[in-house]
Amino acid sequence: MKTKYLIAILFATSLYWMYFLYAPFLLVITIAALLAVSTSNIQKALEKLFSNKLFAALTSSFLLAIVFFVPLGYFLATLTMELNSLSPETLHKVEVYTKHFLVSPPDFLLFLKPYLSDLVSKLDMNTITSNALSIAGTIGTFSAGFLKNALLVIIFYFFAQYNGSVIVEFIKRVVQMTTEESTLLARELSDVMSVVFYSIIATAMFEGALFGVAISFMGYNGLLFGIMYSFSSLIPVIGGIIMWLPFMIYEFSLGNDASAIFIAIYSIVVVSIVADTFIKPLIIKEINKRLLDDDTKMNELVIFFAIIAGLTTFGFWGMLLGPAITAFFLTILKLFEARTKECDIK
Repeated sequence: MKTKYLIAILFATSLYWMYFLYAPFLLVITIAALLAVSTSNIQKALEKLFSNKLFAALTSSFLLAIVFFVPLGYFLATLTMELNSLSPETLHKVEVYTKHFLVSPPDFLLFLKPYLSDLVSKLDMNTITSNALSIAGTIGTFSAGFLKNALLVIIFYFFAQYNGSVIVEFIKRVVQMTTEESTLLARELSDVMSVVFYSIIATAMFEGALFGVAISFMGYNGLLFGIMYSFSSLIPVIGGIIMWLPFMIYEFSLGNDASAIFIAIYSIVVVSIVADTFIKPLIIKEINKRLLDDDTKMNELVIFFAIIAGLTTFGFWGMLLGPAITAFFLTILKLFEARTKECDIK
């Protein structure tokens, strides 16, 4: 057997066992790597500032934990405690309020009454209680799992930032690509992921702040529900409705018609239409313009739909995976185009 075939067999065998060994961590490692790629410019700035790669990696990991994971951790922990503290009396009030709303809806919703009356007959206190407790248990389990994954992401993110340049250089030597091609692939992926990461953070914080400020004037926890809206806004189409519809129904049930109408109109017009539909693509465009040069710019609508496609296909982490897959595919097409031109010239 030739040596090269033996090496190929050994490589394939070792690759299989590496996959078998690290399969439970592949998603976490991928997310950490994409986050490291997205924030590579911050890492470079910190290395220049501190003149110490280790301290720069520790600082960027700490910043990631604060900016990204602390708000989500606060949201999950607070929501879990709130759901677990629900009493049967509270749930009974919710049932009474909801039935009253469905039986006697506001005048502008009277056309829905025939459909709502069907819902009234299906409402059952025991079902509501069991569902609420089930949701609380599910969120509690998800919270524990998320905190574990978040810790792993931060750990892998630190190692990716600290050893990233060494790993990239090694991959460039191993992969059968020219230096120009590997540099183009790494640069374009890094640039696009930077735009995606900063766009997600900026738009989520912007929309969450808009909703949180409005809801705080109604006597609710603006910080909690602002964070909730930030993350729910990542869900395509129905993200905002998940947040403002329960508030509207609850306020109507309490007889606060003005507050209910305000939160519905404000959420639809200001947050969903103005902020999400018009301002969000502008934010992506502005970040795209400031971070990328003309050669590596990706159309903001492509990034926007890549985020939506990623969320739809992969869930929460799809907001990073979708654009990364799209950017990788488009860059490969550019490499094929470049090679085709070279062949035509020859």
